Amino acid sequence: MDFVRQFETTLCVYSPSVAQIYSTYNMFFPDEWDRKLVILPDSGAYHDTFFHVERESVKATGLYIIPGQLIGKTGLYLANVDEDRSLGTRQIPFAIGMRAIQAKRPSDDPFLPLLAKGDLRELHQSWPVMHLHRVQPVAISQMSDLDQSNLANVIQEKLESLFLTIERAPDEQVA
Repeated sequence: MDFVRQFETTLCVYSPSVAQIYSTYNMFFPDEWDRKLVILPDSGAYHDTFFHVERESVKATGLYIIPGQLIGKTGLYLANVDEDRSLGTRQIPFAIGMRAIQAKRPSDDPFLPLLAKGDLRELHQSWPVMHLHRVQPVAISQMSDLDQSNLANVIQEKLESLFLTIERAPDEQVA
């Protein structure tokens, strides 16, 4: 739960069932739901929700955020996961890997990572990983250019805050 909660203020979440991206939300693990993750948008921050985000504009990346403890290290890492749900062969420090990916993307198609609500429910205590998705704002047909730009800026700002958190206390990332 602590591993997941560290992303509450640093990554946006996509909810495919309502076609929305939440930039401000709360995570809960209710006992009555067997501690499955529940995410609710902040009702007082209606302006922090992006609407009409078609599923086709959000893509799975095949990249996972894992705690370093999973591989005998500290901090957060980007990793691949094999089809049998075992850890893949490549693990890269999160900030280094994410910045490298972003640097290689064309300016008209930036890498804008977020979490998808359906993947968050599949967490198991023995496998603390978060599957990254990416949104392509230009692919959101019902969103104005201004809102597309705002969405990209919000995601980038949140990602930068995650980088700062990692840089300030790399050994304090929780598993």
